[in-house]
Amino acid sequence: MSSLSVEMLAADAVEPITSAGHAQLGIAVLAGIAVIVLLITKFKLHAFLALTIGSLALGAFAGAPLDKAITSFTAGLGSTVAGVGVLIALGAILGKLLADSGGADQIVDTILAKAGGRGMPWAMVLIASVIGLPLFFEVGIVLLIPVVLMVAKRGNYSLMRIGIPALAGLSVMHGLIPPHPGPLVAIDAVDANLGITLALGVLVAIPTVIIAGPVFSKYAARWVDVSAPEKMMPQRPTEDLEKRPGFGVTVATVLLPVVMMLAKALVDIIVDNPDHTVQRVFDVVGSPLIALLAAVLVGMFTLGRAAGFTKGQLSTTVEKSLAPIAGVLMIVGAGGGFKQTLIDSGVGKMVLEISKDWSIPALLLAWLIAVVIRLATGSATVATISAAGLVAPLAADMSDAHTALLVLAIGAGSLFFSHVNDAGFWLVKEYFGLDVGQTIKTWSVMETIISVVAGGLVLLLSLVI
Repeated sequence: MSSLSVEMLAADAVEPITSAGHAQLGIAVLAGIAVIVLLITKFKLHAFLALTIGSLALGAFAGAPLDKAITSFTAGLGSTVAGVGVLIALGAILGKLLADSGGADQIVDTILAKAGGRGMPWAMVLIASVIGLPLFFEVGIVLLIPVVLMVAKRGNYSLMRIGIPALAGLSVMHGLIPPHPGPLVAIDAVDANLGITLALGVLVAIPTVIIAGPVFSKYAARWVDVSAPEKMMPQRPTEDLEKRPGFGVTVATVLLPVVMMLAKALVDIIVDNPDHTVQRVFDVVGSPLIALLAAVLVGMFTLGRAAGFTKGQLSTTVEKSLAPIAGVLMIVGAGGGFKQTLIDSGVGKMVLEISKDWSIPALLLAWLIAVVIRLATGSATVATISAAGLVAPLAADMSDAHTALLVLAIGAGSLFFSHVNDAGFWLVKEYFGLDVGQTIKTWSVMETIISVVAGGLVLLLSLVI
């Protein structure tokens, strides 16, 4: 979001759309979230509709005129889609190019060829982390499941010893690292620096994924000793391709936007002069839009054309990549509307005032709020968006580094204990052929480890930077 639009939203939020007291606002927040939770879990309503209805309910419970609540919701939806919608679309295109061209399979096969024995879980977490950068979590699971099952079967490994590191890599990327939707929306909501958030996110992600992946998988394999289910052994997406891109160029394409955004963050720190020519150049080059657009354009040649795609096939790949993200975009947009309704109702200001009297650190508060919403709704993205809206005012007096850590605290909390109200829970259960108890012992515990370890590392980092 541009600084102008942030200032406009901030100005709009100075005068709340309701004069309700703290008690009424607190009840309104709980009621609004309860409506969302009930609609998603009990009535199985789509999250977009649930967030829309919940936002209007929040305004009504807070005593706001309905027309003003609607205006807040639509303004929040519009600004959120404007801020992150294009980035989500570009990320989806890059991920589809990676999958369809065989680039993802090339990364997988190259790393597996060099790994073996005890190194295999580490290879799987590396594969999932690299592939997980541009891919949505669900897409990454579908892409990696054939590999996980194949490796477990051919190498006679416990499925959990191979599967948990892959899931950990994907989940950590999904919760902590932009350009995934959750972190992007949180960055937008609290006006954090994307480059600094990305750099600190990588710093937190590395030890987190090691502990929740290869280390925890030893115990998960003892608790749940299952073999790869034959019926879930699908065809790999690129088995029919005659050729596919090389390993080096594929990895370089995937990492290109990350390098460009990190370069901008580094220049911002070293030069620290907004009017300097070098910093102005990198402000453009390292902006998320330009970085992801560059990766997509480069990927059309390094991935698509290298796989022998015609112009027509490239166009089809791009077209097919956009259809599945329509739901994601609407959920993210509605979440932004809910966030703006929270802010304009005066809830954010209330949280700021109340938290002054608490001894609890702002980062821990952000983590706890995200945990509660995650447990209630089952959606990491909904938890991230809602928590970001609630704690956004806390970022006003924070440094760039601590604002970035606030985003990561929210992201960490949003991954806590996935259970039966989370679509990811059922996806893992079915693909791995587990029962509900086995899924909780492995997948749910792994998600909790990621959340707690990442949250702890964020708090430790806040003490030293």
